[in-house]
Amino acid sequence: MDDLEVRRHLPDNLPQLFAGDGDDPAGRTLSVPLPEGDVVWPDPGYPQRQLLLRPAFWLSDEPVHGELWGRLRAEHPRSGLWPLLMDETDQPWAAGQIAPEPVAEVGNYAPHAFMYEVWADWAEQAAAEDHRDLAPFGRHCPGPAAPGHPVDDPDAMADRHARTLGARRPSLGLAAVERGADALAAVGWQGALNHNEWTAPLAAVVRSWEERFGARVVGLGFNTLELSVSAPPVTTRHAVHVAAEHWAFCPDILFQGPGTLAGYAEEIRGKTWWSFWWD
Repeated sequence: MDDLEVRRHLPDNLPQLFAGDGDDPAGRTLSVPLPEGDVVWPDPGYPQRQLLLRPAFWLSDEPVHGELWGRLRAEHPRSGLWPLLMDETDQPWAAGQIAPEPVAEVGNYAPHAFMYEVWADWAEQAAAEDHRDLAPFGRHCPGPAAPGHPVDDPDAMADRHARTLGARRPSLGLAAVERGADALAAVGWQGALNHNEWTAPLAAVVRSWEERFGARVVGLGFNTLELSVSAPPVTTRHAVHVAAEHWAFCPDILFQGPGTLAGYAEEIRGKTWWSFWWD
């Protein structure tokens, strides 16, 4: 089969990923050869299973290298498939313990509203002395930070980060989404379940980071998220403001990390990747 023929359609069972969304998979093309793999459906016995008309994502049978991620990322405009480096050290993704949410729900959430809600809930419950942990803001939410200034092309930065993550020998996932942030909802990732019941609001936040900081979703684990960042905060003041957003998104990185916004801000200032984990 020559390259032109390969580009005419998606191979094997990948068209199933587009079922029911009004998109014609016949118009999708993929020229990058894929390893052996199969689609993943939620486990029928899983309590948070959602009724699906299509699989949640495609998953490779064996680990892959990061260069493959970059080649698939470059094909996303034609394939409609966003690649994910999926860490299986804590839980095999093929087990189907996932809870996909409609990607259309992501647009119903405003990142600033999510941040204010998290902050208000914390301020109401936290002791007065705990407010110092979020200095200089304390109990008053500052809202989203200003955009960063790009230090590189977002896709080039993502490709480099994927090569680094590829050294961990992750599996490859493919999600039928228009942008990487939406993959969190589409694949049914529940890494932040102990922080927020729904994934769609978190995906809305990541959408905003895509736009303001050149973020790209590169990797997912059972309770981890890996983003590349091409426009990170580079001043201390900006980094503290971005740190406040990170805290609302993932409190564990602060309270089980450096303990204060100032301390965490120094960890992310100028850093071109953001790693999140939830307890």
